[in-house]
Amino acid sequence: MTFEGRFADQILPDQLHILNVSFLVPGLRRDFGGCAGNIAYSLNALGGRALPMATVGSDGGDYLERLRSLGISTEFVRQVDDSFTAQAMIMNDRDNNQITAFHPGAMQQAHITRVTARDDIRLGIVAPDGREAMLQHAEQFRAANIPFVFDPGQGLPMFDGEALRHFVELASWVVVNDYEGKMLSQRTGWSFAEISERVQGLVVTLAAEGCEVWTRGEREHVLPVKPTAVVEPTGCGDAWRGALLYGLEQGWALARCAALGNRLGALKIAQRGPQNYQVDRQALGL
Repeated sequence: MTFEGRFADQILPDQLHILNVSFLVPGLRRDFGGCAGNIAYSLNALGGRALPMATVGSDGGDYLERLRSLGISTEFVRQVDDSFTAQAMIMNDRDNNQITAFHPGAMQQAHITRVTARDDIRLGIVAPDGREAMLQHAEQFRAANIPFVFDPGQGLPMFDGEALRHFVELASWVVVNDYEGKMLSQRTGWSFAEISERVQGLVVTLAAEGCEVWTRGEREHVLPVKPTAVVEPTGCGDAWRGALLYGLEQGWALARCAALGNRLGALKIAQRGPQNYQVDRQALGL
């Protein structure tokens, strides 16, 4: 939603104890989103085979049909009849300040679906999800001998140092942005170099500055890709995640995977919505 004024002009600081405001939002857009759907879209567009594991509510029929129309399997997408699909209501003002309300809905039951060993599943990711789902799926990936990426994103603050150290010990790769990386390091008590010694690789994304790739205690900077336009950042991280998974599945070095992620993130940021960009595989050299 787009509010054409400024929040600061509508909210009186000395009246917050009786806050009661209303915003006229002439601009309204609804997009398909969510980490599982966005990552699946990215991986599928690159030519990979995505198997999103997630939950949708009674209102999720349109999303299931969209995934199937894109050729994305819904085998591991559970529909919960007595809940709404998780959704975020985001309102921006003219200064790009943002107010967000997030309803987890069916996501709170994501832990019901289990990860099990299967010959055609070679790689996984634990991305932001319900807390129990993230904990249990990490354990299940390890039990099934499926290497996985731990990329907690906005879910990271839900976990204390002990839980985060356990995630790192279970994972094959760890991905965080700069802010999340500082929190991860602070809560685990491990430096980036020390984390990278415990996994096959750590990536710290730096937005417009590219990213750092850490392997065996050594750091490598992967250059950014300048987008043709900066339209909307929502979904950039998920586009990057899909590219990472594609590269890892191909057996690429981690820095090459990150470079493809930077290119796909730049492609996505030039379009509105998390799943509206088009991928030219030939132009990407795939």
